[in-house]
Amino acid sequence: MPRLLAYIAHHPWLTAGTALVAVAVLAYELRLRTTGAIAVGSTEVVRLMNQGALLIDLRTKEAYDAGHIGEARHLPVEQLDAELESLKKWREKPVILYCDSGVRSAAATRKLLKAGFAQAVSLDGGVLAWSRDNLPLVKGAVAKKAGA
Repeated sequence: MPRLLAYIAHHPWLTAGTALVAVAVLAYELRLRTTGAIAVGSTEVVRLMNQGALLIDLRTKEAYDAGHIGEARHLPVEQLDAELESLKKWREKPVILYCDSGVRSAAATRKLLKAGFAQAVSLDGGVLAWSRDNLPLVKGAVAKKAGA
């Protein structure tokens, strides 16, 4: 203990920097926990899909047609608010949202959680992470509506 105190006394800038980084990490982790946004990896998405989760692709129509995950339903992120009522039957069931990189889907997941969707999650890293994990994408449109 005396050596630690001597180190702190001799290196106040390093000690202050370390404390600042620790506080920043703690604040970031607490913010993530309080917002309720949950991001899951590709293997967890596959598990949830096998359990019958609703998969929603928030990307553009062109990106969706170029390749989407499984039986994902296309619902552009800007239409999410308008479609919340049609999705109400999924409030107690798993809902997976994804976009290209996971940024927009994380925000949409927070929106769904606030609207009462208890099991809404976001694909961590989006389609980019899905492709990086060598998982398949379906090409072309699927004739399903987001609320179906």
